[in-house]
Amino acid sequence: MFRLKQYLKMVLQNGILPAVYFCFCHAPVRKGSVIFADAHHAQMPFSMRRMYEAAKELEREGQCRTQLFICDFAKLSFFSMILYLLRFMKQYATAEYVFICDYYLPVSSCRKRRETTVVQLWHSCGLMKKIAYDAGQDIPGNYKGDMFGNYSWLTLSAKVCVPVHARALRMDPARIRATGVSRTDYYFDQAWNESCRARFYEQYPQAAGKKIVLWAPTFRGNAAMPQLEGLPEIRKMAQELGEEWYLIIKAHPHIDAHQNVSNCTILTEELLAVTDVLVTDYSSVLFDYLIYEKAAVLFAPDLQKYEEGRGFYLDYRKIPFPHAGTYQELAEAVRTSEDWYAGHREEISGFRRKYVGACDGAATQRILNLAGLAAAHTDETDRRSL
Repeated sequence: MFRLKQYLKMVLQNGILPAVYFCFCHAPVRKGSVIFADAHHAQMPFSMRRMYEAAKELEREGQCRTQLFICDFAKLSFFSMILYLLRFMKQYATAEYVFICDYYLPVSSCRKRRETTVVQLWHSCGLMKKIAYDAGQDIPGNYKGDMFGNYSWLTLSAKVCVPVHARALRMDPARIRATGVSRTDYYFDQAWNESCRARFYEQYPQAAGKKIVLWAPTFRGNAAMPQLEGLPEIRKMAQELGEEWYLIIKAHPHIDAHQNVSNCTILTEELLAVTDVLVTDYSSVLFDYLIYEKAAVLFAPDLQKYEEGRGFYLDYRKIPFPHAGTYQELAEAVRTSEDWYAGHREEISGFRRKYVGACDGAATQRILNLAGLAAAHTDETDRRSL
């Protein structure tokens, strides 16, 4: 059955979807049409929300028309997914702009027309674990085609990320820009941060007056069979820390889809504003969190195995935050993390500039300008543009 499904997906990807596209791409492009598409979430992913808000503002001004194709393919029947994809390909064939933030195979099913601009907002900042063709496990072995060839632009958090992604995605570096990542504009928005804090304490009033430690690890393996490392140690750490600390466990969505591990329903990115100390492993959330200039601790009990398996783009052991191997070390590192940060502030600031230096609160406008989608919002963020 598995092989049959894979075969049917190949027929769909390499035959049916291109045929639908070519049936409709002879019609004129719908000027101002903007599609937001994602195949991994039932609701709009956080990584494209800020851009969607900007597009909706342009829509209110009569400069564009937005259309959503947001759906978690894993929750659809195969027949429902086919119908969904056929609708997408029909609209894609005459769209002027398409925004995605993760792998989205329908966009790559055939060569797009030149009049359509596809912008990959990307879903992570910085450089951590290997991805795409560098990883050897992200791209299905039976995939035929150029998965990233239709991207007009790939937007990243810093210049150091450009050559790495060019190689890993096999893209022309001229189509990759360090504009900053759109979603990080939220982190510079004081009103948004205040709303995150208010909502957190409204939902979790028992956390008031305590220091917040957020454990936000990534998953191991693949989305179909994800694995989590370190949960028993994290729970022991919480016992060691005592009542003055409040622990938030926020597992990767792939983990929670298989087992209910997280003890908080708020998005990880919306928890950063309330977090006093972040504990993470190989998750790119560390780079988002750098923007807040707060303490963090690295806890990776399977580091050697991970290095020998997937591997990294940086020397993990040289990331300028305290590293812990046991729950006792972890508890002590959390208690003293603010002092550590104060003593390594200059080194951490350099790390931040290197990996998220283009994220300054004005990324969304730069991406709009890069894509050519109406140069609106002439406010102070434009004066801070790179």
